Amino acid sequence: MRFGEMQRAIPQATAKMLTQQLKELEADCIISRKLYPVVPPKTEYSLTEQGQTLVPIVNMMSEWGHGYFVRMGMADPSTEA
Repeated sequence: MRFGEMQRAIPQATAKMLTQQLKELEADCIISRKLYPVVPPKTEYSLTEQGQTLVPIVNMMSEWGHGYFVRMGMADPSTEA
């Protein structure tokens, strides 16, 4: 995924915060960063093998959160427009 795509997917994240988080995830070997030598520069991020191991955990946490909102009678923010 490219940086701009991530910014559009997470509009509440500032560019500075997103950049900081991506650097930390790269340092922790969760994501990899590929820089293409073109003008303008193109950078793509992807999950590493280690990062892929987090996918089922994050999905389970998301399911738990959805269930929590339902049990508490609250609107699930992921379904609001």
